[in-house]
Order: sequence, then C-alpha cells, then structure tokens
Amino acid sequence: MFQNLNNQQKGSLLAFVGVMLITPDSLLIRLSNIETWGMLFYRGAIPFVIVLLGLIFFYKNKFFKALFGIGYPGIFYVISFSACNITFIISIQNTNVANTLVMIALAPMLSAILGALFLKENPDKKTLAAIFITFAACVYIFHDSLKLGNIYGDLFGLVTAFGLACNATLARYAKNRDLVPSAVIGKLCVAIFAFFFVESFELLEKDLFYVPLMCIMCVAIPFVLVTIAPRFITGAEVNLFFLLETILGPIWVWFVIKEQPSLETILGGSIIILTIAIHSFLALKKT
Repeated sequence: MFQNLNNQQKGSLLAFVGVMLITPDSLLIRLSNIETWGMLFYRGAIPFVIVLLGLIFFYKNKFFKALFGIGYPGIFYVISFSACNITFIISIQNTNVANTLVMIALAPMLSAILGALFLKENPDKKTLAAIFITFAACVYIFHDSLKLGNIYGDLFGLVTAFGLACNATLARYAKNRDLVPSAVIGKLCVAIFAFFFVESFELLEKDLFYVPLMCIMCVAIPFVLVTIAPRFITGAEVNLFFLLETILGPIWVWFVIKEQPSLETILGGSIIILTIAIHSFLALKKT
C-alpha cells in the first residue's frame, strides 16, 4: 500500500506518524523521576540498541555495507543529529523552556533557507506562509513566558533548531542513501556524551516502565521515520510537522496529569494544527 503512494504522500505520512509518536514525550518525561543526564543517556542508549538490532535483522549480511555506505553526508548527519540532541538538553537547563521552544520553532524557516542555498529547492508560497504563520503562533503561545533568561541557553536553543534543519537538509540531499545507520551512530554518541554526567543509572519503580516506553515509542521509532521522510518531501515540510508537538504535547499532559494548558496554548496550537492541515491538503492536492 505504501508503495502505491506518491512522494508527497509518503513523506507527509512518515513525518506525521513520526511526530505523532513524539507528542507523548513531554508527558512521559514528566511522569518519570530520572535526572536530566540519566534521561539523555537512556534516550541515546536504548534507541541505539533497538534500532541497531532492527537494522541487523533488516539488512542481515548487508548490514556492514549499509553502515559504511553512509558516506560524507552520513558523517555530517551523525554530527548534527547527536549535537542537536545534546544542545536541546543544555538549552533547557540554562534558559526558560519557552525560550527554547520558540527557538526550535525556527527550524522550518532554517530548513527552507538551507534547502534554497544548498539544494536549490526554493520553498513555494504556501510553505513560506505556513512557516511564518506557525512561527508567529509559537511566539504567541509562549509570549507570556518569554524571558531574557540566559543568553547561553538561548544560543543552544538556536543551535538545536539549526541542527534539526541540518538533519532534514542532509537527509534530503542524500535521499538515495540510507541515513538511518547515521542516526543510530548519533544516538550512540549522545549516550557516550551523557554517560560522563550521569549521577545514577538506577531506574526505580515506575521508571522501569516509563523510560523504556518513552525511548522506544517516542524516540527510536520516530527518529527512523523522520530520517526517511526527507527522501520524499523537503526539509522545511518535515520540520513543519514537528510543530504539532508544541500543542499536542501539553494536551497529553492535560489529559493525564490534569495540568490545564493556557488559553494561548489552545488558540495558538489550533492555528498551528489548522495551518499544517491546510498546507498538507494543498500539497497533496497539487500532486
């Protein structure tokens, strides 16, 4: 069935499913009691093992050929993928959460710029309009929480957005290569980096359930899907889907923990969802 879809449909489906699996991530982080660096370690180590085993099963005797066939794009992907995973945590630790999320909302815009510069893929008017509308909606959602904060943390938030844009652009550039092995290596790099800062590796009680669930459902499977998606649609379009987490993440928390989102979150999130839905509909209609 998937093979019968056109490229726009394939890319949109992969990005949408990948991001929808990410949306409970904030909830599971809130439900767990593990410290930040321990969380980052497991979010690197568990997806690394799970996806590595999947690649070995999928490729069988061609595994090492796939692993060493990533080329220079794959090496750069490892660097940008692992870097943005790490800089996200550093940003959250050193500035207001709202500042970080607004910075990350720049990712679709940065993807469009990188795509135009390096891939000669100039975004069409509807994609540009969607980028600016969704970014404005993100600023509206977090405007009351935005603080000067720590410029150090803000800069790392911007680096995270740039890393996400680089990931999508590299995957788009190397669309004839399988970069999933690069993402796997990137996760290993994240785990190794976090290892030196972890205070305790022990998982107690409910963390034995929440942490593996989060690492498999919200990290391992999604990063495979969003690594493949740019083979079929532009990096800017892939990163637009990531903005769904801005509204759906707090909704999950609302349903389970009863932490009600603000009116700004509901209104701004509705604009984001509507904009992405209209953009996707027009893009699919065009094809």
